[in-house]
Amino acid sequence: MSDPDLDDLAAELSDFAAPEKAGGRPPREERIIAGFEDIQRFFAQHGRAPQHGEDRDIFERLYAVRLDRLRSLPDCRALLEPLDHQGLLKGAATAAEPSPTYNADELASELSEVSKTDDITVLRHVRTAAEKRAAEEIAQRKPCDDFDEFKPLFERVRRELEAGVRETHAVHKLDELKLTEIQQGEFFIVEGQLAYIAELGEAIKTKYERRDSRLRVVYDNGTESDVLQRSFQRALYRDEAARLITNPSAGPLFDDKATDDDQQSGTIYVLRSKSDLPAVVAHREVLHKIGVTGQSNVAARLADARNDPTFLLADVEVVATYDLYNINRVKLENLIHRVFDSARLDIEIKDRFGKPVAPREWFLVPLFVIDEAVERIRDGSITQYVYEPTGARLVKMAATGSRS
Repeated sequence: MSDPDLDDLAAELSDFAAPEKAGGRPPREERIIAGFEDIQRFFAQHGRAPQHGEDRDIFERLYAVRLDRLRSLPDCRALLEPLDHQGLLKGAATAAEPSPTYNADELASELSEVSKTDDITVLRHVRTAAEKRAAEEIAQRKPCDDFDEFKPLFERVRRELEAGVRETHAVHKLDELKLTEIQQGEFFIVEGQLAYIAELGEAIKTKYERRDSRLRVVYDNGTESDVLQRSFQRALYRDEAARLITNPSAGPLFDDKATDDDQQSGTIYVLRSKSDLPAVVAHREVLHKIGVTGQSNVAARLADARNDPTFLLADVEVVATYDLYNINRVKLENLIHRVFDSARLDIEIKDRFGKPVAPREWFLVPLFVIDEAVERIRDGSITQYVYEPTGARLVKMAATGSRS
């Protein structure tokens, strides 16, 4: 019997061939994603987005050009946003230097000129072990399905940082960041993002007999990761810009009686307006201005209330005062306003010159709740509470951000 020719053999074998894989991304999308991953690795290594500037190396400048281009193209943003766990696409294109337009060939050519070397011992396009570990930790992140529960916590921390209630400390300047400081409820800044320790698992022993625990870490860009304490600790030390965010404790801010060594710092005052504005008349009994003054005589602070838009251009009556000793008045006032932020009166009036003014220190809060807040400031627990307007009460924030 004669041998089959090649065409007949190919036709016969085709019946047994594995089917071609369907789907996959077009080559253009693959190139876009690969280019974006280079920028993500740069961010993971340096803790910031690539920047323009003659003092930057050619790779960073090219990455900056590429990032600007990706940000400006709607189809690229749509493709990359599900992968953008570092928030790189949210920034605006910078204009520190003109952004040249490269096509793929020109970009590859310029990069190749930089990386040329005659030394065969130099490895090209090979990531270091540290880069691989950073990339692996990035890849471990996934979308946080219940992020809505954590979002208020991140917003609250940002407000407290702006108000000075919380502070940040550079991890690299600490003598040691102990595992006992990486606990449930703590906040950090790592890779340019706020990170919240949402859950702390049971203690385990590593193969080297060291204690460790599994963490659930939620990030302010809506992602989360499941990592070990020691892995998170290493990630903080690798990031030169990583910071520890302090957990505020008000401490004994008040004392009913001043001692001989105490120096009076000021007074919290609670006022009720006598304004005829409809918004005030309708809620006069629960509408209060809460402020802090360094003057021992509150009346002196209020003498010109009817000409001051912050007092609604009307006379006021003092309904409560609380003396302060050895206190930072600005921080305390910001703390009180943060607690009652959900009940802040949204009102705009015009001053004597017709300029619109929006007073910010008026709150729809009953006096008995203000008294309770002062007591919680005294015992240091106020940082755990927020005001719930529907129930007219202070509620404790649970670990996950829900109210109890």
